Amino acid sequence: MQFSEPKQAMEFQEGKTYLAIIHTSKGDITCQLNPKEAPLSVTNFVMLAQGGFYNGLVFHRVVPNFVIQGGDPKGNGTGGPGYTVPAEISLPHAQGALAWARLPDYMNPQKKSSGSQFYITLEKISYLDGEYTVFGTTIAGMEVVKKIEQGDQIKSIEIVIQ
Repeated sequence: MQFSEPKQAMEFQEGKTYLAIIHTSKGDITCQLNPKEAPLSVTNFVMLAQGGFYNGLVFHRVVPNFVIQGGDPKGNGTGGPGYTVPAEISLPHAQGALAWARLPDYMNPQKKSSGSQFYITLEKISYLDGEYTVFGTTIAGMEVVKKIEQGDQIKSIEIVIQ
């Protein structure tokens, strides 16, 4: 399946809650997506999840007391869907923040987000605020986030609209 950069945000229904349930080999992680502050990021994540992009990928990077990171089809931190997403930097890095990884500033001065690699913070990481696009928050399964180890699998990501 071919994926491409979202040129415009999908239409989000006012008053609806958008959830991503990340089914992992260690259990489920539920994140509430934030289309108001990061509409292109949420659109991209939803498109990839619904298209099966994440099915079977692994968490390739786990740094204790910092982040778990996944979404790389190569499984080593160098892969993606072949595009980036414009920066939508506004939300803070609270514990459980769902955010896009990206290349460093010297290679990426516009702070464009990775097309598919995401991370979840294991604790509040204030020094990342203003540097990366946060597009969701973990609302259930933080105990699963803390159990994830490098190589654990993302079975699938289910999008639920309530």
